[in-house]
Amino acid sequence: MIWNQYYETMPKDELRKLQLTRLKQLLENVYHRVPFYKMSMDKAGVKPEDIKSLDDLRRLPFTYKQDMRDNYPFGLFAVPQEQVVRIHASSGTTGKPTVVGYTARDVDTWAELMARTMSAAGVGRGDILQNAYGYGLFTGGLGAHYGAEKVGAAVIPISGGNSKKQLMLMKDFGSTAISCTPSYALSLYESAVEEGINISELKLKVGIFGAEPWSESMRQEIESKWQIDATDIYGLSEIIGPGVGYECLEEKRGMHISEDHFIVETIDPKTGEVLPAGEEGELVFTTITKEAIPLIRYRTRDITSLITAPCKCGRSSVRMNKVTGRSDDMLIIRGVNVFPSQIEAIIVNKQELSPHYLLIVDRVDNMDTLEVQIELTEGLMIDTISRLQELSKGVEKEIKDMIGVTCKVRIVEHKTIARSEGKAQRVLDKRKI
Repeated sequence: MIWNQYYETMPKDELRKLQLTRLKQLLENVYHRVPFYKMSMDKAGVKPEDIKSLDDLRRLPFTYKQDMRDNYPFGLFAVPQEQVVRIHASSGTTGKPTVVGYTARDVDTWAELMARTMSAAGVGRGDILQNAYGYGLFTGGLGAHYGAEKVGAAVIPISGGNSKKQLMLMKDFGSTAISCTPSYALSLYESAVEEGINISELKLKVGIFGAEPWSESMRQEIESKWQIDATDIYGLSEIIGPGVGYECLEEKRGMHISEDHFIVETIDPKTGEVLPAGEEGELVFTTITKEAIPLIRYRTRDITSLITAPCKCGRSSVRMNKVTGRSDDMLIIRGVNVFPSQIEAIIVNKQELSPHYLLIVDRVDNMDTLEVQIELTEGLMIDTISRLQELSKGVEKEIKDMIGVTCKVRIVEHKTIARSEGKAQRVLDKRKI
């Protein structure tokens, strides 16, 4: 289902004209209203009137998360305080939180984007969405909530956690859709098995999963266990929240980006050079309709590639592939860049192993060490030590071949690794760096 036929299927030429018009308006706005942007543009030697085409976008300076922290809390706002109707913020685990504000129009835009997301997943009037994303300063819960209501679905605002209650309401209320992190979907399935719930008797038909990277193999596992379609979504609080990118049921191959609201680029994370479509790099967004806190060329640190080929669903927007990792959160082990998703891709192809794993990084005698703990598949018992060792050594070799780092694989019993009701905690870094 396409929610907004006009914008979602807009011809490329018209879309580019719209983007340029909105970009010019954005630059005039922030140059005269946000001191940070006036200073950074002046330093780069570029004025709003210098941007005459979309190709000129690369002349503009980048915006970084640190810029948001440096201007904490409201230094990047482009509207008077009285026009701000909502304030969200990140958790602030790595310093000052990043604060984002919304005008009433921004909230409407967010709801529109999530309505597109819900429609692309087949959610509409008559559906019941069990929204297990967190509510509060985190943008996930409210974003999904507004989008579902806009398309006419009923929303169960249960937020994250409390799996037994989640399952009870899913069964009693007849939830047809669920939104949560993919790791929590698998954790919730384990709870359903423990509770003796017959999955085939549920009315659930689709899951809308995001907030953390996940592989195609994990999608297949979720779909097989829950007997549903699993769609991917992408978003980040700084840009607007969830709904920046969304998959369609027809293809499930790349997330459509609403280009009438965002201009997307991929760049070389080291040089900042703009990369051609199809080449993997760091995602960069410019928000061309946001009012409260518009951002110019915001570096997300997310690594992926863009798809410009037409989609069978009829939407004309560029698509982004799944995020493979982050340029700043990646592990550097003995000088090698390592993304947890690379190791996950190996694990999920092993029938004996579950997708629950933990990477433990430490430093012994000035040498980095990597231990990968992986759970056995539920209900599986390996009866000989030699078979367990064979399995561990095989995974160690595949990891060494893929990323070039020697590691120790330790296979543990099912449900040994702690579960998360939000983003899965995949890494424990014990190094004092």
